[in-house]
Amino acid sequence: MTMQQESRVVFWVFLAPVLFAFAMVIVILVTVIDLGIVLYRSLLITDSSGFFKTTLTEIFGLFLSVLIALEILENITAYIRRHVVQVELVIATALTAVGRKLIILDLEKVSGVSLIGLALAIIALSVSYYIVRSVHR
Repeated sequence: MTMQQESRVVFWVFLAPVLFAFAMVIVILVTVIDLGIVLYRSLLITDSSGFFKTTLTEIFGLFLSVLIALEILENITAYIRRHVVQVELVIATALTAVGRKLIILDLEKVSGVSLIGLALAIIALSVSYYIVRSVHR
């Protein structure tokens, strides 16, 4: 292996995951700040449409976005420590992301085919999670 190839390997094995983890920390901080702004506006600034009426799904979506970002950060840090991808955690993160999509979905603007696709994704991820979980026990 040449020196250039070795430096690429070192980058992708050691440095890239650390950079990804740092980027995820920034994403989490920005999302938490955005969540704080939305909560502040919805709690202290009321309009005629009612308390939380227009922003409740947005608040749930932001909470779940923070949770998903934290799970991705956990995936990255686990890879940095052990150089192993935790499949169970990846599937759980995907399930959370699909669940978030389902919660914030506007049913008036989405076709039935999209709902069927989301349902199939949830079923496939659930079966995958069950299989991985039962193998690890």
